[in-house]
Amino acid sequence: MALRCGIAGLPNVGKSSLFNVLSGAGARSENYPFCTIEPNVGMAPVPDDRLRRLTALSGSAKATPAAVEYVDIAGLVAGASKGEGLGNRFLGHIREVDAIVHVVRCFEDPDVTHVSGSVDPARDIETVDTELLLKDLESLERRIEKMAKQAKGGDRALREELAFVERVYAHVGAGKPARAFPGRPGDEARLASLFLLSAKPVLYVANVAEADLPGGGPHAAVVRQIAAAEGFSCVVVCADIEAQLAGLNDEERAAWLEELGLEAPGMDRFVAAGYALLNLITFFTTGPKETRAWTVARGTRAPAAAGVIHSDFERGFIRAETIQCEEFFRYGSEAAAREAGVLRAEGKEYVVADGDVILFRFNV
Repeated sequence: MALRCGIAGLPNVGKSSLFNVLSGAGARSENYPFCTIEPNVGMAPVPDDRLRRLTALSGSAKATPAAVEYVDIAGLVAGASKGEGLGNRFLGHIREVDAIVHVVRCFEDPDVTHVSGSVDPARDIETVDTELLLKDLESLERRIEKMAKQAKGGDRALREELAFVERVYAHVGAGKPARAFPGRPGDEARLASLFLLSAKPVLYVANVAEADLPGGGPHAAVVRQIAAAEGFSCVVVCADIEAQLAGLNDEERAAWLEELGLEAPGMDRFVAAGYALLNLITFFTTGPKETRAWTVARGTRAPAAAGVIHSDFERGFIRAETIQCEEFFRYGSEAAAREAGVLRAEGKEYVVADGDVILFRFNV
């Protein structure tokens, strides 16, 4: 499964610059609103040093990382829910992603215009959030109107569903995102079926000036506070620096990161935060031909994980021969791990863990 993130925010906050670094797709980045009209889509590898080490140990001819799909969505403005700018199309693009990467401008630059005339992260976040809520209200109103007509027939289940949608409408109408709806047991699937924009999990990205690294400065502190209040993460990056880091070799990159006081490039931290946001983990398969990283949701059982590789693996699942990659590194080979008794045979109820190296046994 590929994580699909929509990069959203106001115009001129650094969305396309961030996308360029993530995907290498070369999206236009220009100093005026709406330069991104159709959403740019790119696949980016998930950086994971465990993949490199497993490839070396197995002598694999090929290494295939897990991938994240990024959608560069054009800037939203106040009134987007009513069609201002190119809002309706862009809001529709947000509906199709798993998570929203909300890029917030936290840098001052007189040469880069701000759609609202000044840098104010709290105001900018509120502007985008408001447009998502307004679009959700419009969607819920249409649904309630349709269901109310159908419920006149006396169908009890339909009346209960209508009452649920009305509760969600009241919640969103109070200015609260759908993801914070205080549902009852079993309401999760109901809420998901409404496909509301404000139900999407959010990863905040504070795009700061180089001088504000590594901490991010006062503007980034505001974004962190808002993210924490919502139970989400905030990653501080400088899109300009990330673009330059991407063009360096490993030695040069490490030296510059040390000079900046950063342990890893912002993009690595961003991907890790995105995985955590959607509760995703990575498992590996390895051998002479290929070492590959695979992505599944935390809590996935072994047969379903096998199905990510091929549906035949899930249908004919027999067992999963698994070892944690750190144990694999410790013993140096599958044969040595097997001899030491740390390579386990797991059945259908086994829950795959992050970092598992797995060989699936199955019937054709």
